Amino acid sequence: MMNHYLEIKERHPDAIVFYRLGDFYEMFFEDAKTASNELDLVLTGRSAGVEERVPMCGIPFHAASGYIQRLIQKGYKVAIVEQLEDPALAKGLVKRDVIKVVTPGTIMEESSDEKTSVYIASLYDFQYGLAIVLCEMTTGELRAQIIDKQVK
Repeated sequence: MMNHYLEIKERHPDAIVFYRLGDFYEMFFEDAKTASNELDLVLTGRSAGVEERVPMCGIPFHAASGYIQRLIQKGYKVAIVEQLEDPALAKGLVKRDVIKVVTPGTIMEESSDEKTSVYIASLYDFQYGLAIVLCEMTTGELRAQIIDKQVK
């Protein structure tokens, strides 16, 4: 299981990996230390075939949305690893993989509020001017403008 976790972490080195184990999402190594600090979680350890215990912390899967929101509001990215098959029917290790990567620009359905607008913007500086694009993420409304640098 730890080898699988490390493979996923290698594919998503810039994200905190929420690894589903039963009714919990677990975090390990540096992710556990970061999450423990940022979310005020108890940091524990797990024997994983190495000399020292591997740092770990976890959260109940049904409460994940709130914890994820708190992390992305602090600028972190979260990779959510889910079980892809029924553990009762699995032979050996339960198949798991990343089902979603949540970033500060991601809208989580459970937290969306009809009265709240969520914007993402992009600015591109090219030789003759600036291109500005603004998107309201909940409605998909898009605005774009080019500003000519040559205007006197």
